[in-house]
Amino acid sequence: MSLTDKVVVVTGGSRGLGREMVLAFAAAGADVVVASRKLDACAALADEVRATHGRRALPVACNVSEWDQCDALVETVYAEFGRVDVLVNNAGLSPLYPSLDQVSEALFDKVIGVNLKGPFRLSALIGARMAAAGGGSIINVSSIEAVRPEPFAVPYSAAKAGLNALTGGLAQTFAPTVRVNTIQCGPFATDISLAWPDALREELTKHNALRRVGEPNEVVGAALFFATDASAFCTGSTLALDGGWR
Repeated sequence: MSLTDKVVVVTGGSRGLGREMVLAFAAAGADVVVASRKLDACAALADEVRATHGRRALPVACNVSEWDQCDALVETVYAEFGRVDVLVNNAGLSPLYPSLDQVSEALFDKVIGVNLKGPFRLSALIGARMAAAGGGSIINVSSIEAVRPEPFAVPYSAAKAGLNALTGGLAQTFAPTVRVNTIQCGPFATDISLAWPDALREELTKHNALRRVGEPNEVVGAALFFATDASAFCTGSTLALDGGWR
């Protein structure tokens, strides 16, 4: 599953699943754009990509919940590389809250902005350019919460359900040259999981057939599948990467 000389943009790319995908894409021969809110973290990973894989790596600070910052990211990437072959909408956010009636408007807007508004804007801009250039792949990173929402993540669940719907609409909009698919993740042991209470981790492992949470590098196979011609006849699809969630 080669990506030799392709250009791949990964939002939320400096840590967690995003970091694993950035490194995997570079190992497969791609030049990468590491986009996240904190430029220092993006730059550190870009340095690692150059040193380890000898690929071009562009760090860009971007809060995808801000429309103007999405626009600026796109302009920066096209000025540097002239094209995008793969866009991975990976940035995500799910703050905890004491109860639904205490979810503030600001928190709600932030969750929708990062998980849904940003992917919409980036996909609209980059997808249109991909279609004009003859093709590309967009990968949305969703969550099991989109289809099995829990009380502690209702706004996040709604945003990810919207992202799943967005995948189908974008696949039709940019067909036949641009493919758009979703990786729907279960719980993964990223750095965010360090804040999980022990009881939550134990509970999560009871809900899937593999009886464990995923390791961050286990997203790589699905990401490479959708990014490459291995999935040439696949668009508008959702791949459950959740260990057999029940």
